Amino acid sequence: MLKSGFTTGSCAAAAAKASAVMALTKKTMESVSILTPAGIEFKTQVLNPEIKDNRAWCAVKKYSGDDPDITNGILIYAEVTINNGGKISIDGGKGIGRVTKKGLGIEIGQAAINKVPRQMIENEVREVIDYFGCDYGAEVIISAENGEKIAEKTFNPRLGIEGGISILGTSGIVEPMSRKALIDSIKAEIRVKKENDGDVLLMSPGNYGIDFIKKEYGIDIDKALKCSNFAGESIKAGIECGFKKILIIGHMGKLVKLAGGIGDTHSRNADCRMEILASAAAFFTEDIKVVRKILMCNTTEEAACILKEEGILKETMKRVSDRAMYYIDRITEGKAEVGIVMFTNELGVLAQTDNVKGLLKEIKEN
Repeated sequence: MLKSGFTTGSCAAAAAKASAVMALTKKTMESVSILTPAGIEFKTQVLNPEIKDNRAWCAVKKYSGDDPDITNGILIYAEVTINNGGKISIDGGKGIGRVTKKGLGIEIGQAAINKVPRQMIENEVREVIDYFGCDYGAEVIISAENGEKIAEKTFNPRLGIEGGISILGTSGIVEPMSRKALIDSIKAEIRVKKENDGDVLLMSPGNYGIDFIKKEYGIDIDKALKCSNFAGESIKAGIECGFKKILIIGHMGKLVKLAGGIGDTHSRNADCRMEILASAAAFFTEDIKVVRKILMCNTTEEAACILKEEGILKETMKRVSDRAMYYIDRITEGKAEVGIVMFTNELGVLAQTDNVKGLLKEIKEN
């Protein structure tokens, strides 16, 4: 059985609780426990505890379980300063990002500490103060070891979070489901794009597509969503966020799968690229040898070259594009206009829907 872990939010709340206790008792702690929103106890070691006058600080090590989380093992610090104000303020210190774009549910300029973790931190500190029968308030500063460097490898720069990681979590628990975590990150980026990047959601499965968008159309790559293998989920999320227009630009190797109704294009789920291309080509050639050659190809680039040699590339890719749009229309249920561009690195654009030029114009004008 895969092991669950604990979020950065749980770590921050635990560290804040320990620091609050130390600031009030003037005694260091070796361990601390909190109850997560999921109802699961999080008990952890208190690291690097320090006390000075009316403030204290310590760290908690992030444990992600079996989820491949880039923040696993980092130290989340909380510094708590007790005051007479009665209120509890929470801010981010070194290694915690700042929000620079709308759409994240956090005011621009504030530390990237999400609503639930922020509430967890406040509740833990307030509970400690109340336990000691005080009317004090507290200033809480959350920091993350190497947070700025780690954030460069996350979605944060694309979400408009600068200078560090985010303090995240809704249940306080990290489930070992990297697929869900990635989809959630994509949805968060879509929400940001709805607030900042106009009325057309521009998306591509991967780096090939992102590079092509920049080189072929001169569009800033920050305007494009990299949806990875989750084209179907990303289309749905775009519609849920209110996008009425979506443009998908991607390498043939990924987007051809959409013509088979495959919304999750990872090869572990399905790989019928050659079968789709071969069946489409069969409409335009009576030579069974051509169909067999396509079926024997290792890459879609190779298959595209065979189609070009046989003089049936354009019509075959038009049929593939039409089939992809058939399945995309089933996803959108008429709630959004979608355009699609398929290309290869060697041959360039192979097929595109009639509305692509108009959608590109809107994106560039925004």
